[in-house]
Amino acid sequence: MTSAATADPASLYEKHRSLLEAARQACAARSYWSPYPDMPGKYPDADRAREAGLAAFTSHHGARFALAQAGVAGSFAASAQEVSPYTRAALGTVYEWAPADALFDAAEAAMPAWAAASPEARLGVLMEVLDTLYREHLFELTYAVMHTTGQSFNMAYAGSGVNALDRGIEALVYAGQAMENVPRAARWERDFGKTRVRLDKRYRITPRGIAVCFTCASFPTWNAWPSMMASLATGNPVIVKPHPATVLPMAISVRVFRQVLAAAGFDPNLVCMVLDTPEAPAGKTLVKHPKTAIVDFTGGVRFGRWVEQNAWPAISFTETAGCNTVVLESAADLDAALRSLATTLCLFSAQMCTSPQNIYVPRRGVETPAGLVSFDEIARRLAAAVRELTEDPKKASMILAAIQSDATLASMDKLAQDGAAGGEILLRPAPYAHPEYPSARTSTPLMIKVDKKQRALYAEERFGPISFVVACDDAEDALRQATADVRAEGGLTAFLYSTDERYVARAEDAYARAGAQLTINQTGPMPLNFAAAYSDYHVTGLNPAGNASLTDLAFVAGRFRITQSRRPAA
Repeated sequence: MTSAATADPASLYEKHRSLLEAARQACAARSYWSPYPDMPGKYPDADRAREAGLAAFTSHHGARFALAQAGVAGSFAASAQEVSPYTRAALGTVYEWAPADALFDAAEAAMPAWAAASPEARLGVLMEVLDTLYREHLFELTYAVMHTTGQSFNMAYAGSGVNALDRGIEALVYAGQAMENVPRAARWERDFGKTRVRLDKRYRITPRGIAVCFTCASFPTWNAWPSMMASLATGNPVIVKPHPATVLPMAISVRVFRQVLAAAGFDPNLVCMVLDTPEAPAGKTLVKHPKTAIVDFTGGVRFGRWVEQNAWPAISFTETAGCNTVVLESAADLDAALRSLATTLCLFSAQMCTSPQNIYVPRRGVETPAGLVSFDEIARRLAAAVRELTEDPKKASMILAAIQSDATLASMDKLAQDGAAGGEILLRPAPYAHPEYPSARTSTPLMIKVDKKQRALYAEERFGPISFVVACDDAEDALRQATADVRAEGGLTAFLYSTDERYVARAEDAYARAGAQLTINQTGPMPLNFAAAYSDYHVTGLNPAGNASLTDLAFVAGRFRITQSRRPAA
């Protein structure tokens, strides 16, 4: 349980002011900064904290998870989908169930006092939420993420823990900037004929209303925390709708929000959680609820597009998925480029929205200092680099981790059959023996060599450790094919290897028009798809992969409007 002590919101703002200011400076400079240790071993008193976190996580197994929300009508049966990808055992956590209408009513009743608080007060309370998540729940959340998503322990700690906290702070920085741009009062004077008119004007930041935040199965906290922070900082309550397979990380998060809000003197129903099942989904009902004013959605393309088209009169902020592309035109160090690509193709079994999928290569091959390397040789060497990373189970467990869903394995089997008929299988997927969890759901990657004419195989997102090496007519065709995929299917990230600066310039222009973030000639230990808080903008909103960006002013500014009153000056 969170040890939230009663705290005045103003004192909380002062407590966290210096950290917020450091974050503002990092956002302005787009430089590296984080208040959190990036490795579990660097956490204060790491061994004790890790042991306590594991105990806290284990205590939820088969137990009732109390949130004390409004309108609780009974226990919600443990989610049949909430099964550890490592042990294949159900978590069995039983959650309270409350009808959506009761939660909307409670959130609406909680909003006036929260909206009336100063922006500084809200920022102080929310910084305390992030601080509490870090100090008291980070390892509990790490294990909850690991055993619901299949992320490795280190990735769950870094990506879904401290980096997600960073993204939460980042959202608060931009929310603060957006609200600072609105003056609270002004004296206005003008002559009308011979009469001088003086008006005193007051401006009020007015929240839009209740936000519904959908979280995804593979990275629940990374998108949810900044979305929740953006809505709450600007005065809006939030109802969280977790994916049925990853409820526990969000249940822990919601409980912390509620306890810190209550300790600061606010109604905890500013943050609630609503549950559903795949058999009885509540998504469309929540989006179209008459009290929904904001929708944050992270997840599949089909429902994401429905949200974008049907959320009105609510506004929506979406991140879905797409075909992340690689263009390999030439390379100063081909082996280093292929190693970096192989690592990124394997990271968390490519169950990330930024994982590359389609690798476009000129049919004649790739220019290197040693001469031209043929397309077939490029495909063979890339497959060999992936195989080297995955043939040792210990190494594979650290990079591939586990597969979140049986559905991913089924789609890989089907695609392997289709790929054998329409292309050439470079790597055939197979389970590997996880050294710590013998029952873990695992798979090595599937890689298929295809011609650009086999678009039916690769021209859409294929979730999981799946990639295609695509033969194109020439370098210009490779760039044209890759950016056309981004525009048509969406793409969050893109990767380019070229020693020709004129080609690089054309690629930067083409990917900018397509709306994908481009990484050029990156090799070395950093994963190609690593996104740095305070520096990297995540998603552009310019292609079908999503309409919002983490994090910019547009992500927060539309969550409130400005109302005013005016009267003759005294």
